[in-house]
Amino acid sequence: MSGFVRVWVFNRYFGLSDEADAFTQSFKIPNLLQNLFGEGALSASFIPVYSSLVARGDRREGDRVAGAVLSILALLVAVVVLIGVVASPVLIDLITPGFHGAKRELAIQIVRVLFPGAGLLVLSAWCLGILNSHFKFLLSYTAPVLWNAAMIVTLLVYGHTELPRLAVIVAWGSVVGSAMQFLVQLPVVWRLAPDLKFALDLASDHIRTVLRNFAPAFVSRGVVQLSAYVDTVLVSYITTEGASAALSNAQILYTLPVSLFGMSISAAELPAMSGALGTDPQGAEAVRRRLDSGLRQIAFFVLPSAIAFLALGDVIAGLLRSGRFTQNDAIYVWGILAGSAVGLLASTLGRLYSSTYYAFRDTRTPLRYALVRVALTTILGYVFAFYLPRWLNIAEMWGAAGLTASAGIAGWVEMVLLRRTLNARIGKTGLPPSYVLKLAIAALAGAAVAWGVKLNLPAIHPIAAAVPILGAYGLVYFGITAAFRIPEISRVVSRFQRRRS
Repeated sequence: MSGFVRVWVFNRYFGLSDEADAFTQSFKIPNLLQNLFGEGALSASFIPVYSSLVARGDRREGDRVAGAVLSILALLVAVVVLIGVVASPVLIDLITPGFHGAKRELAIQIVRVLFPGAGLLVLSAWCLGILNSHFKFLLSYTAPVLWNAAMIVTLLVYGHTELPRLAVIVAWGSVVGSAMQFLVQLPVVWRLAPDLKFALDLASDHIRTVLRNFAPAFVSRGVVQLSAYVDTVLVSYITTEGASAALSNAQILYTLPVSLFGMSISAAELPAMSGALGTDPQGAEAVRRRLDSGLRQIAFFVLPSAIAFLALGDVIAGLLRSGRFTQNDAIYVWGILAGSAVGLLASTLGRLYSSTYYAFRDTRTPLRYALVRVALTTILGYVFAFYLPRWLNIAEMWGAAGLTASAGIAGWVEMVLLRRTLNARIGKTGLPPSYVLKLAIAALAGAAVAWGVKLNLPAIHPIAAAVPILGAYGLVYFGITAAFRIPEISRVVSRFQRRRS
C-alpha cells in the first residue's frame, strides 16, 4: 500500500513527462543490483543452507555462515556500486539508448545518486533472509514502508521545485529510505543471530556450498532481469512522451499481486522447504505438498487480479490519477496493464517453482529455462512493440502494451518448462483444471457485476468510484468461491476474523 501511495504522489508532480521517463528508467538500473544480489542470488544460495542449519538447531554454524555471507556480499556490493556510479553514462546508453539530450543527462544524474541506496537494499535483503529463516516475516515486509515514506515526504516537501531538480532530490530521498530500511532490521537480526561476526570466513563447507550455488543463481537471476530490461530498452525507442513512465506505472500495478502473493508465498515456502529437506526423511514428498498448496494460494489471488487488469484496468489505473496524471494517461496505462495480465499467473507460479528448485539446491535448471524466456521476450517483444501496431493500424504508443503481452507469453513457456522438469523429479504438481475453472467463473462473474456498477455510477472522483466498483468485484468473487467451497476462502475468512479479534 505504501508503494502505491508513493506512485500516486509521484504522478501528482511528474505525470507522464520526460522527467518521469528519466526517473522511472534510471530507477531500474541500480534496482538491478538489488534484484541480482538480494532477491535472486541470496534466495537461491544462502537461504536454503542457512534455513537447513536453523532447522537442525545448529545456530552457531548458521551464524558463522550468515556473517561470512554478509562480509562477502558487502565487499562485492561496494565494488559494484563504485563501478555503477562511475559508469553511469555507459549504463544509460546501454539500457535506454533512445534517450538523448536533457533527458539522458538527467537520467545519468539520477543513476549516480541511486546506486548507493541500491547497495543498502541488497544488505537489507540479507536481513530479510535471516528473518524469514526464523519465520519472522512481519518486520522484513514492513521495513520497505520506511523507504516509501522517505520518498513520499521528499516529494511533499520539495514538490514545488522544477521537475529536473525535483527528480534528483527524490533520488536522494530514496537513498535515505534505503538506509532506514536496512538499519531498522539490524537489531532483530542480531538478536536472532547473536554469534554473528563480520569476517571473510571461507573454511566452512556450508559457506563453500553457498558460494558454489551463488554463481549460477546470480547468472540465472541476471538472465531474468535481462528479460525485464529488454522492455526497458525497446520502450525507450517509442517516441511518445511518457511511454517509459506509463510502462513503469503499469509494471508497478502489475507487480502488486506478484509481490503480495507470489513473492511473499515463495519467500515463506523456501526456508520451510529447505528445512523439510534437511530434517524429514520424506522431504521430497513434503516439498511437493507444500508446493501444491502454495500454487493454489497464489492462483486464488492472482487469477482474479489478472482478470481485473483486463476488465477493470481503467478503474485500477485511475487510482493513480493525480495532478499531472490525467484520465488519458490512465487509459494508456490500462492498455499496457492489460498486456501484462497475459502472463501474470504464469510469472507468479514460476517464482514458486524456482524457489522449489532452490530448496533442492538446484540453481542450474531455472537458469536454462530463464535463457529460453529471455530469447522469447527479445524476439516477441521487438515484433509486438514495433510491427504489431503497424499491422493493426494503431498508434505507435500501443507498442508498449505489446511489450508486456510478449513478456507474458514467454513467462508461460518458462513456467511450463519448470513444472514439467520438477514433476519428473518429485511427482505431479500443478493446479487442477477444475480449480482454475471455478476461480475463472467467480472472477468473470465479479467483473460483470463490477461493470454494471461502473456504468451506473455518476461522474465522481476516480478513487471514490473505485471503491464500489472494485468492492463489488471482490465481494462477488469471494462469495462465489465460498459457494464453490474453495478451501482457500476459509483461510481468508479466518485471517480477517483474527485481525478483528
